[in-house]
Amino acid sequence: MNQEWAGLNKTLQAQLKKEATFSAGIDTLLHLRQELMETLFAMKRELRREDFDAMPFPNVNGYHNKTIAYSIWHVFRIEDIVAHSLIQREPEVFRAFRERIGAPIITTGNELAGRQIVEFSRALDLDALYAYAGAVRESTEALLRGLSYGELARTFGDEDRERLKELQVVSPEENACWLVDYWCGKNLRGLIQMPFSRHWIMHVEASLRIRNGLRLK
Repeated sequence: MNQEWAGLNKTLQAQLKKEATFSAGIDTLLHLRQELMETLFAMKRELRREDFDAMPFPNVNGYHNKTIAYSIWHVFRIEDIVAHSLIQREPEVFRAFRERIGAPIITTGNELAGRQIVEFSRALDLDALYAYAGAVRESTEALLRGLSYGELARTFGDEDRERLKELQVVSPEENACWLVDYWCGKNLRGLIQMPFSRHWIMHVEASLRIRNGLRLK
């Protein structure tokens, strides 16, 4: 893991555990997210459109066995679903972007593999995807800024699970359906520490490895 990002992640997790440092933890989280977002936008400036559909490491065991376009979709669909459908119980940002992005699915994409991921990536309007990512980030960060320390212990239950299933934003296939139980098994602090932070790091780093793999060709 990028040592700077890993350090920020470690710091924010410690800060969020104590009421006295909670606000500082949110600031650290926002700083980390800003750096990660800048990395994604740097790739948009640097790479060709077809590079976002490339899969230079299709057979490796790791997040870099996908495409950059898929990674961006996956990170921000999950964040949108968790922030809006789960936590705030309100319509997702995706509703305003669905037609523009042109995605053939509304799910997180966990159910896709191999050539399915490549074909999916090619179907996406990249500018709309980046606009969606920015809008999700902005809406999530408004949520984060409005949180109090006491809300971090909020938990989720069967009603939340059923609501997510009814929305069909997670595929019922085995390699995807576990997400609903995973999210609902976390309290709000746990969601901040994964979908809103560490998950970003994992997939941005994977995207950088994909980019570097393209340069080696």
